[in-house]
Amino acid sequence: MPETIISVWYVLIAATLTAVCTGLGVVPFLLVRTVSSRFLGFGNAMAAGLMLGASIGLTWEAWMLNVPRTVIGLLLGALLVVVTGWMLPEEDDDAEPKIATLSNAGLRKIIMVMAIMTAHSFAEGIGVGVSFGGREGFGNFISAAIAIHNIPEGIAIALVMIPRGVSRLKAAVWSIFSSLPQPLMAVPAYLFVLSFAPILPVGLGLAAGAMFYMVFAELLPEAKENASLVEVSAVCGVSTAAMLAYQWLM
Repeated sequence: MPETIISVWYVLIAATLTAVCTGLGVVPFLLVRTVSSRFLGFGNAMAAGLMLGASIGLTWEAWMLNVPRTVIGLLLGALLVVVTGWMLPEEDDDAEPKIATLSNAGLRKIIMVMAIMTAHSFAEGIGVGVSFGGREGFGNFISAAIAIHNIPEGIAIALVMIPRGVSRLKAAVWSIFSSLPQPLMAVPAYLFVLSFAPILPVGLGLAAGAMFYMVFAELLPEAKENASLVEVSAVCGVSTAAMLAYQWLM
């Protein structure tokens, strides 16, 4: 029994550290003094690229586990974004984007990204817990990989929040908050690994589907309002390639 208790605490601490690493995504913004509307366009394009790269990686990982459950997850993820959008205040199309304050449009975007990243973290938490129930040392490897992977996800969240008036400290706190489901889900997934393993491809697919929809329906259209199509395409393409390469190295 003592061994099991130590193992559970170990899993909890490892998963908590992966969540904390998401807050490191704010670090590059400590060097940025001012935020312009043009920066908002580039920020949306970069966030879209990072999320697109992450969603491609998640889809591939889920696809290798179970194809039908991945498809179900992708559809549920897109539905999640649509339903979240229905529940939020409508954007004011006639209003100019506000950089210093949170308009309805800015608040809407932030809440949607937070909802998607939090759903994403549920899947990652299950992944951490299931990995500790596998072969020796595999849990440590997966936890380290997800911790490092969370840093660019934190950057994606900061890119959406900071240009819309959220302070860097609050963006870091909200980034970590979005990853709290990781330690919350890791322990039960570890304790009941056989029950949680079949859910993993659905969870990964859900996170990927939500991000796919958010990228093409929200982030890229808004990015094109503040930067040219060529600039948005270039920034998004480079960010996607960088995220895919980053995941491959992990």
